[in-house]
Amino acid sequence: MLGEEHKAGMLVRRLDFWLYYVAYFCGGTIGLVYSNNLGQIAQSLGHSLLNAKLITIYSSFSFFGRLLSAAPDFIRTKVYFARTGWLAIALLPTPIAFFFLGAFGGDSLAVQAGTALIGLSSGFIFAAAVSITSELFGPESVGVNHNILITNIPIGSLVYGFLAAMVYDSNAASRVGRMADSVVCMGRNCYFWTFVSWGCISLLGLGSSVLLFLRTRPAYHRFEQSRRSTMLT
Repeated sequence: MLGEEHKAGMLVRRLDFWLYYVAYFCGGTIGLVYSNNLGQIAQSLGHSLLNAKLITIYSSFSFFGRLLSAAPDFIRTKVYFARTGWLAIALLPTPIAFFFLGAFGGDSLAVQAGTALIGLSSGFIFAAAVSITSELFGPESVGVNHNILITNIPIGSLVYGFLAAMVYDSNAASRVGRMADSVVCMGRNCYFWTFVSWGCISLLGLGSSVLLFLRTRPAYHRFEQSRRSTMLT
């Protein structure tokens, strides 16, 4: 039932919450970590001159993603789809982008395209998450519940950052350059396995979001039927 209030203790005992948590952790958060490491990624791939452009691309497409998160509300009279389904669709570009970056990271256009896809996906998730939390776990407790959800951001930043650092350092010994008096890893191998692992992790998030959609679709369907019958009367 949509809108049912969940206190914190009840929230953490719900499978739906943990599916949602994993989807956010492996989707929006991993995109945020990518943006935080964008300067070093561009440097290692030999695209240092594109650093400012890549940051602009990520920021712009993240903004467009936030705008797109409102689209389901505008088109619901013509095409109704559960908001958790839109979340799954929004997560789809992230694994595609990471595998694309792993395969074609040496090409500047590929890096720009991958950055745009990740920004679009992350922006949608960040903006839609509050509404999803409210619908699934109640509007009155949304402040506390959403803050519990986004504990995945610092955890994800630590885990994904550590993973990227391990791959980076393991390749730095054989692929180094000297820039501003510091040794840096240069070449596609510096982030290749990071992109592959991030892509696999984001696939896990996509799978989790699909399961969440399948579990919540009946509740959204009942809610929409009730809303339409109320409008007709």
